[in-house]
Amino acid sequence: MDILAIFFLAVGLAMDAFSVSITRGMLLKCNFKYAFIIALFFGVFQALMPVLGWLAGEQLAVLVNLWAPWIAFFLLFLIGAKMIYEGLFQDEDEEICRIFSIKDILILSVATSIDAFAVGITFAFLNTPILLPIIIIGLVTFGLSFIGVYIGKKVGHLFENKIEILGGLILIAIGFKILLEHLI
Repeated sequence: MDILAIFFLAVGLAMDAFSVSITRGMLLKCNFKYAFIIALFFGVFQALMPVLGWLAGEQLAVLVNLWAPWIAFFLLFLIGAKMIYEGLFQDEDEEICRIFSIKDILILSVATSIDAFAVGITFAFLNTPILLPIIIIGLVTFGLSFIGVYIGKKVGHLFENKIEILGGLILIAIGFKILLEHLI
C-alpha cells in the first residue's frame, strides 16, 4: 500500500475521532489543554489498534493469503458502510452532554478506534509493514482531533454527522482500490 493510500486511510479512520472531537468542542469550554488531551488519546488509540489487529492478522495471514485483497475490501467496505449509516441515521440527541473526564475520553478513544483494529488485520493480510501506517494514522488522528475540538467550539453545528459519511466513503474507496489492484 503506497503512502498516499495510507494517508487517505488515516483520514478515513480519523473521521470518527474528528466528529467526536467536534462534539466535545461544542460541549466544553475549549482550551489548549483539553484539546491536546482529547487529540492525544484519540491519536494513541487510533495508532495502537492497527498494531493489535496486525498482530492478530499476522497469525491468520498464512491461512488466507490468497483471499487477502477480498478480505481487505470486505472489511473496509463494512467499516465504511457502518460509518455512512451512522452519519445518516444517528440520533443527534444520542450524544450525552457530560463534563470532561479522562474516563469519558478513554471510552470514546476505544470506541472510535475499533475500526482501526480491522484495518490492522487488513495490513497484515496485505503484508504491509505496520510502522509507517501507525505513525501516519496516529499523527493524522491527533491533528484532526485537535482541530476538531476547536471547530466544534466555533461551527460544529454546521457539520453534524456529515463527517462520518465522508470518512465512510473514503474507506470504501480505498477498499475498491485494493480490490482493483488485485484484479488488474
